[in-house]
Amino acid sequence: MEGAAHCSLEAKRLLLDPKFEGYKLSLEPLACYQLQLDAAVAEVKLRDDQYTLDHMRAFGMYNYLHLDSWYQDSVYYIDQFGRVMNLSVTLDTALQKPREVFRLPTDLTAYDDRLCASMYFSSSTWVTISDGTGRLYLIKSGKRGNSASEKWETVFSEELGSPFVIVHSVSFVKSDKHSIAVLLLRVEKDELDTKGSGFHITLEWVTFVEMNKADEHRYEISKRRVLQGKSVPHYAAVEPSGDGLMIISYKPFKFVPEEEEILEENDDKTTNEKKDPLYYWQQTGDDLTITVHIPTDITKDDIKVHFSPDNIRVALKDQPALMEGKLYSSVDHESCTWIIKENKSLEIFLIKKNEGPRWPELIVGDTRGEFIMDSSQCAEISESLMHLTSEVMNPDPEKENPPCNAQELEECDAFLEDGASLCRFDGNTLKVTHVINLGSNQYLFSVVVDPKEMPCFCLRHDVDALLWQPHSDQPQNMWEHIATFNALGYVQASKQDKKFMACAPDYSYAALCECLRRIFIYRQPTPLTTVLYNRKEGRQVGQVAKQLVATLEASNPILGFQATNERLFVLTTKTLFLIKVNAGN
Repeated sequence: MEGAAHCSLEAKRLLLDPKFEGYKLSLEPLACYQLQLDAAVAEVKLRDDQYTLDHMRAFGMYNYLHLDSWYQDSVYYIDQFGRVMNLSVTLDTALQKPREVFRLPTDLTAYDDRLCASMYFSSSTWVTISDGTGRLYLIKSGKRGNSASEKWETVFSEELGSPFVIVHSVSFVKSDKHSIAVLLLRVEKDELDTKGSGFHITLEWVTFVEMNKADEHRYEISKRRVLQGKSVPHYAAVEPSGDGLMIISYKPFKFVPEEEEILEENDDKTTNEKKDPLYYWQQTGDDLTITVHIPTDITKDDIKVHFSPDNIRVALKDQPALMEGKLYSSVDHESCTWIIKENKSLEIFLIKKNEGPRWPELIVGDTRGEFIMDSSQCAEISESLMHLTSEVMNPDPEKENPPCNAQELEECDAFLEDGASLCRFDGNTLKVTHVINLGSNQYLFSVVVDPKEMPCFCLRHDVDALLWQPHSDQPQNMWEHIATFNALGYVQASKQDKKFMACAPDYSYAALCECLRRIFIYRQPTPLTTVLYNRKEGRQVGQVAKQLVATLEASNPILGFQATNERLFVLTTKTLFLIKVNAGN
């Protein structure tokens, strides 16, 4: 992760409610409809050799119900006969039986080592499907839900190695050619791992490009890149442009270099060991100073320095640029200057456009420089962190910033993975460009709010659950806080048997289900139509957040769980349940 910009998530205060009083249990009835399936869901039980926690997370807790975010209230599942079944809802009281839209040619029951079949909706007209045996299908579906234009046609079908599940897929156009990028997840045996679980996780990033040959539209694999890690990622998604990848995981992932790259890397190591920095830089809240050592025969006329609001370029004589690239943030380029010092060093002065924030790097992605922090800055940082440490447990609890007291934590506040990180990988350099250490911000679930954007992810912040929307095309605002579910982080931690979590794309409610039967729904606070007073304080309450509980009439475990603005869809082995949560507009 060398050279990556270390970032942080900035929560919007306007979306936080410090006066939230909790959820009130509501006994209002929820309309629940159920459909008996013609054939059971193609559930795959874990084998004896799939015994690790990673196997359980990747395949044992797999969500067999797939929501088509491009179309309203449309869900899919794959049954034991390899049929892709769809249910589209317009009227709850006139539900149709799930209809077959596609059939996998593979006899799924003939494979002992298969995984669960998986699918992802790359766009409004493209679908990617895995049969669980290692074969991937690219399918042109037409406009789904429209009987006139919907026709599922296979345009690519090929074995891609050992079995996998599809994590994410995206459709985009690059260089006037249609492309589809797919992320495939595998848990593979690791012969070199003698002290750990004996397995490692691979994410394969496969890109397909349309090839037009003799009036024939074919799709071929243009790139296959593999990332490897030691834990199943909580979240992994390709950017809409296909230029990058974001991963949330407990343990870091890195690209596995090909043989040629390994040879080049070894050559670089032998020639570039302990290479001195090309430049040194310092900063204050207002400006930056860059020092570059130059040869003794260089004069002022040999130096060419070009400033722009977001870029810098430094060149000597007619040589290639010594420094060149995009600055971390904007500068006042008209006020920037440079001089040659007596010790034959070039000193460049940049004036920050936005005073205050510290830059984690000077030139984005450039690792050839070294940042030098002066003693006053070190002392300032040390003083700002002083309240977090103490030799005495909570010596002054009345102080404005009392130290954290671990004894005040409850059992449900603790979780195993306290070291997860969010990384953004560049698709061209295959290196990490941005890193966020999530620390205690526990990952909860992901949801597609806008199908044209990357999936959102929900993290626990203190007791709340905050929803974040990635914006790959906005480097200064790459992760935006778009919604808050009050106290949900605390509430979900107390549900020992929870299996899936979800929320409505319009943030009107969040929901979680247990392994069997019970569904918990948490609505956003709404204004009251009647007068209500707080019994303890005697003040009037203006709004209330409701908790609802639904119990399914089912003995089979829940296999799939999806939420739309109006409904919850719950899938068991032989039944599909619909719970009406919100009335339509």
